[in-house]
Amino acid sequence: MTTTLIVLAHPGPTSFNAQWAQASAKASPDAVLWSDLCAMGFDPVERAAHYGVDGPFDPLRVQSEAAEARNLPMDIQCEIAKIRAADRLIFHFPLWWFGPPAILKGWTDRCLAHGAMHTSTQRFDTGMCRGKEAIFCVTTGASAVESGPGGKEGDTRMHLWPLAYTLRYCGFTVKEPILFHGIHGFFEGQDKCDLEHRCTTVLNAQTDIIKSWDDLPNMAFNADSDFTKDGLLKPEAHSHSAFIQHLPNRKA
Repeated sequence: MTTTLIVLAHPGPTSFNAQWAQASAKASPDAVLWSDLCAMGFDPVERAAHYGVDGPFDPLRVQSEAAEARNLPMDIQCEIAKIRAADRLIFHFPLWWFGPPAILKGWTDRCLAHGAMHTSTQRFDTGMCRGKEAIFCVTTGASAVESGPGGKEGDTRMHLWPLAYTLRYCGFTVKEPILFHGIHGFFEGQDKCDLEHRCTTVLNAQTDIIKSWDDLPNMAFNADSDFTKDGLLKPEAHSHSAFIQHLPNRKA
């Protein structure tokens, strides 16, 4: 049996993102779990008050101690239970200011807790979430051209890399994102009709995307063995991202 966790980060319950998330849930086999972050009123800010800490607050240490004592905040325990139960995570969100909404970043800050979802020795190739897979279904207001590698808005796939690498850090396999560009509420007349048609097409296509899950391409990341003991990319290793490149005068 396959268990899918849908993580939705959009404040509008009738938004396209919400409809797209529902389409993913409908198309997913077997069990479906939900984390509708805005509807849940999820608090994205990690803070001492969540742990009853009075004084200096070291989030990494406090998370680790709480995880070891099985005393993480209840909302985080619930989210971690869903992550652990899931084989697949499908994230639905808009791109805001060249990144995911703050509530989703806060979800990673709090829910991927040190000691519970990763440790200093259980990360990347040895991450706790090895065998789990994830995909991002993302909307942008800008066009596909503007959101491409040479576009004025910057390459959306690069904007998503930090979030993808966060999951990679925890051991996830991350699929190439599904992107829907040029969606916003300012269209009128025929442009609005065209957008509605495009939205319907994307929603209808989600069933086939989920059915073909195993054939969807994965994002490429460097293996642990591609780095020196100091954490530097080896000269012979291939660079998969502009975020991790060879130093000048070092050729792959």
